[in-house]
Amino acid sequence: MKCRWQRLWPTVASATVFVDALLGTGLRGAPTGAIACAITEINNLSRHCTAPTPALILAIDTPSGLPSDGEAAPGPLLTAHRTVTFTAPKIGQLISSNADACGALEVVSIGSPASLAEEIGGSKIRWIDASEFAALPLVRSWNSNKGRYGHVLLVAGSAGKSGAAILASLGALRAGAGLVTTAVPAPIQSILAAAHPEYMTETLETTPDGAIAATICEAARLRASRKGSQFWLSDQASVRRRKRESLSATSLEKPRWPLVLDADALNAFAGLPICFASAAPRFSLLRPHPGEMARLLGCTTAQVEADRVRIAGDAARDWNAHVILKGFHTLVASPDGQIFVNTTGNPGLAKGGTGDVLTGVLSALIAQFAAQFTVEFTAEFTDDAPLRALALGFISTGLPPICLLLVTRPLRYVGRRSRQRNSRRS
Repeated sequence: MKCRWQRLWPTVASATVFVDALLGTGLRGAPTGAIACAITEINNLSRHCTAPTPALILAIDTPSGLPSDGEAAPGPLLTAHRTVTFTAPKIGQLISSNADACGALEVVSIGSPASLAEEIGGSKIRWIDASEFAALPLVRSWNSNKGRYGHVLLVAGSAGKSGAAILASLGALRAGAGLVTTAVPAPIQSILAAAHPEYMTETLETTPDGAIAATICEAARLRASRKGSQFWLSDQASVRRRKRESLSATSLEKPRWPLVLDADALNAFAGLPICFASAAPRFSLLRPHPGEMARLLGCTTAQVEADRVRIAGDAARDWNAHVILKGFHTLVASPDGQIFVNTTGNPGLAKGGTGDVLTGVLSALIAQFAAQFTVEFTAEFTDDAPLRALALGFISTGLPPICLLLVTRPLRYVGRRSRQRNSRRS
């Protein structure tokens, strides 16, 4: 059989599209023989889907060689551009260390009742799809005003990093926040104010090297800003390490609004998990990437990546906070033990500044729709944009307009389901 495959390979290799239906979800053990040979040859030809040809490798139900239960692949594993699976994603397609072999994952219905999938699945891990957000009140009333859609306060930026504050502010505006105030170090305030007229700015006391001073938590101006805001977002708060203990203790002292921490605002808590846990606010959300999570926990990035689900879940429970652990298939863990997996996004997001935009988007969604609706929404819903094809040339300032697609995707889902129901009736 293997010899026959080798004779056929020159003809197969000239194909433009490959459809992988060699092995299914019931696989036990590693592929062997001709199937293992075929998987290896196709991977070499496509350079694991990074070569310009073949144009498409489509896996049916699951890439051949990927275990369904979440363990690592024990042998050859086909790398696909896209996987179409049925009824619900398999655990291995969501959280396995080899889940990226699926490429873009699409789940299609074949008529299985949703209740049956829930009953059989029985897992604390849930896949996020557009239907999770269909209930969001995205269509605004004619009788609207900016006060109805939340006020986001960003504490962001430092000398040489004004772009983070600009991008986060623009993300919050594009995602629909009624008001956005951005508090930045005094030396970069004029840069922020000139970038976009729609948001307001406040100046903060700075250190000699242009970072935000830890004394901001006691400053009258910041207190006044917080008093007038419904929501405090701290993103890229660049505070030097010698001041971080002071910032950590005071910034979490019973805030009255949801608190989102990202980037250097997380680094301020590195090595201080007990301080954070003892002063956790009524609703807090952290958005670490694996390196930041490692610093928070005092471990290595490799250790975080090796056990993402457990680490995110434990952190959410211990800190009494929602944790969004960024990465391929972003995890969203809640204090009550639920874990959600977001399979959207694409390589176009692998650029500096996209995280700032997405944090601004998330803050605006929480400000508008309340935390219980949007904690699962990790602001990664950009699959509708052709970013993968444009990944090399994509820059972060191109992301905020996509927020319009991001917040209307559930509407398109509802409209599609409505048309399907109507067509069945007719």
